[in-house]
Amino acid sequence: MCGICGELRFDQQPVPHQRITHMLKRLEKRGPDNQGQWSDGVIALGHRRLSVIDLSDLSHQPMPDQDICLTFNGAIYNYRELRAELQAKGHQFRSNGDTEVILKAYREWGEACPQHLHGMFAFALWDGEKQQLFAARDRFGIKPFYYTHTSRFFRFASNTQALMATDGIDAAIDPIGLHFQYTLHAVTPAPHTILKNIRKLEPAHSLTIRADGRHQLRRYWELEARHGEHNHTDDEWVEQIRHALIEAIRRRNDVADVPVGVLLSGGLDSSLLVALLNQVGSPDLHTFSVGFEDQPEEKGSEFEFSDQIVEQYQPIHHKFLVPNHQVLARLPEAIDAMAEPMFGQDAVAFYLLSEQVSRHIKVVQSGQGADEVFGGYFWYPRMAAETTGSRLQRFSKHYFDRDHTEILRMLAPAYQGPDYTSDFIAKRLDDAFSDEFMDAVLKLDVTTLIVDDPVKRVDNMTMAWGLEARIPFLDHQLVEIAARCPSQIKLRSNGKHLLKQLARGIIPDAIIDRPKGYFPMPALKYVRGQFLDFMRDILNSKACLERGLFQRGYINQLLDAPEMHHTRIMGNKLWHLALLELWLQRNL
Repeated sequence: MCGICGELRFDQQPVPHQRITHMLKRLEKRGPDNQGQWSDGVIALGHRRLSVIDLSDLSHQPMPDQDICLTFNGAIYNYRELRAELQAKGHQFRSNGDTEVILKAYREWGEACPQHLHGMFAFALWDGEKQQLFAARDRFGIKPFYYTHTSRFFRFASNTQALMATDGIDAAIDPIGLHFQYTLHAVTPAPHTILKNIRKLEPAHSLTIRADGRHQLRRYWELEARHGEHNHTDDEWVEQIRHALIEAIRRRNDVADVPVGVLLSGGLDSSLLVALLNQVGSPDLHTFSVGFEDQPEEKGSEFEFSDQIVEQYQPIHHKFLVPNHQVLARLPEAIDAMAEPMFGQDAVAFYLLSEQVSRHIKVVQSGQGADEVFGGYFWYPRMAAETTGSRLQRFSKHYFDRDHTEILRMLAPAYQGPDYTSDFIAKRLDDAFSDEFMDAVLKLDVTTLIVDDPVKRVDNMTMAWGLEARIPFLDHQLVEIAARCPSQIKLRSNGKHLLKQLARGIIPDAIIDRPKGYFPMPALKYVRGQFLDFMRDILNSKACLERGLFQRGYINQLLDAPEMHHTRIMGNKLWHLALLELWLQRNL
């Protein structure tokens, strides 16, 4: 787990050494253990390292191998098997880590090498013989890859801040990204971002850029949500999921040369991680929980549930309670850690939790992805129950934060445009690789929406403290099995039927049968007091007024009743506006 950056020039000018240095400064927190640069005329690569696999200097990056050189962020969970396979083919290794395995895999399989990698990754590899840069991103976009592509250069980094620290980057706001931002609760699907000239590589894709500027984008993996002849009983599905999930958890625990802990909320998913880690044998397991102050409408912690798992399995547990005054004081820090503006109320929770966790450990497993893969959110049954209307209408009615008419009332005329989001979602739901409507919905969520909401949030907030988060529920082999299971089965038991069946007998029924919980951050949902003053000051600031992004009538409507305006999935609309404006002020 690291931070990567680099630049390829198309004008035959050498890349200035200082440019990579500037980008590396903005990536330092992602990789506090080592820094490296490599250049060869028109190409330069940079790397910040968090040492997790092969802690020796032999795995420092960028890693050259004769005429090729690699900068890589992530973890390859099958690197030992690949290493043995490549050695049998005659490849020789100097190091004992996963980085060199990618180099040799490229030598063996060329641009097909990402298909062989089981893990989370974003990397760029310079091929001197072919005079081309080859980049790839993992199947679910767990690791970020941002870039700017102009007529003069291709420049990339693990966050937008590193790119914006360099010259030649136009930071104008993208109306398409803005529309996505306010319809899909801050999900801006790749290749778009909130900024016109910063793009991101799509998950499950590779990108080849030649020294003359020509480029080619390829998809190397597609999730198929087809049932076919898979007419299994519930018990048979549960056993398949059990086997695949245990293997995913085991890989993420064993493939590290440092201890691996668990982020333990009070929910089913992280509780199941602890229970299954106990089964595979993980002595001295560290677990971490965080809670916040209650509001009258909502509790601020799930300790009553996480404590039950701690009592049952006796891990080395760390519990943190964060007062509201600390949340407010440190909100700007959390926003600074966002590569893109994120509305999720739990972003600051993950930020503050990660700070504490990083004092004890370098790697954790986290339960993100289970709801998307196994149908856990409350809006799924509502969508499934809709019997009329198009797929888009059945989806948007229960998911979109704002319909297009509200977007037009919210945004100033200069930022208005057509209904970009509806066009995009309609195409994704009309999916040739999905059997039924809900299969297409779950596939859309797990391959696209999750990438730029919980997955990006966890990556940004943990890496802000040099902490690596691993996500076993997004193991691609597990997801492929789950996608073949009919959605009707997954949505039973108020959602996540298969995981609930798997969990019976190994975690308390009180956790399995409780209503779906969310990482609680009540002060950002029910906005009042100092939090309201904070947001009002942002939206009435000179910078906000001069930017002119929002219509003042819409802002005033939210300020007049800040606790009353929520999205369909219970996000606070005032917080959405304040967050984006503050992100823009602190980054642009």
